[in-house]
Amino acid sequence: MSGGVVALSGGVGGAKLAHGLSMALEPGALSIIVNTGDDFTHLGLHVSPDVDSVIYALAHLSDVTRGWGRRDETWTFMKVLRELGGEQWFQLGDGDLAMHVLRTWRLSRGASLSNVVKDFCDRLGIAAQVLPMSDDPVRTRLLTSEGWLDFQDYFVRRQCRPAVREIAFDGAQTARALPQALAALTQPGLRAIVICPSNPFVSVDPILAVPGIRDALQRATAPVIAVSPIIGGRALKGPAAKMMVELNLEVSSRTVAQRYLGLAHAFIYDQSEPPPAALPGMSLIPAPTIMSNDSERLQLARVVLASAAHCTG
Repeated sequence: MSGGVVALSGGVGGAKLAHGLSMALEPGALSIIVNTGDDFTHLGLHVSPDVDSVIYALAHLSDVTRGWGRRDETWTFMKVLRELGGEQWFQLGDGDLAMHVLRTWRLSRGASLSNVVKDFCDRLGIAAQVLPMSDDPVRTRLLTSEGWLDFQDYFVRRQCRPAVREIAFDGAQTARALPQALAALTQPGLRAIVICPSNPFVSVDPILAVPGIRDALQRATAPVIAVSPIIGGRALKGPAAKMMVELNLEVSSRTVAQRYLGLAHAFIYDQSEPPPAALPGMSLIPAPTIMSNDSERLQLARVVLASAAHCTG
């Protein structure tokens, strides 16, 4: 599709910019390749946290107060689960639960994850393509001060308390990139590829670990624009800054920019920060990157698109 834009996204932060891009672009112009390394099975249900965050953002269903999940959620399921002595560490609202149940049922009957996601998007009136990075399972695992942990065990059950020593993506080497994702990255006339302000270690790296995706980015003729998730030495959401400390990295936008050297042509950092030191082959662009409402999401999306136009101009 001429003039299309492809975004690589994790959960909440990436979903906000994906929503902004969807507002800035014509319907159908946006494709979003979403991390599925966070997916896991809970109470027998297939849960896709990052995919669902993107869907909720695009469908205007996100809970902006809690910062995750669906708005206007109810919690009868969790109340009864607690009364019956079930595991409570992962919160499942009633509306969210319906997504997990239906996805699990359809997967059990042979549907692919990407087909289930497409059907959800169609039914919710989402014009953008929401594309899991792969239909094959890839699972993010972390070597921590408490040993190897699955991502949700680390992130939710242990609330990111264990120190991270190493990160692995089980299944990535043999996973097949979703064909629609590779097609989106190589489409003629592509306007921009956007690396959203998601955690570079556990949201973006799993996508890039799937064979073919990094190569497609490097071969793409469209400019690649990355946005920093670090503001003032911290991440607004999630453990990115804590991970940097534990991996002996400087907590800064420059550290994020360095991870995208060779991929990104421009890097957007928050205008409240001092400019990062120059990096070869990468333009550094200050902008307001906090997205607390729709107007700020749209504003950042327009900065991203303008940066891409400048790279090609």
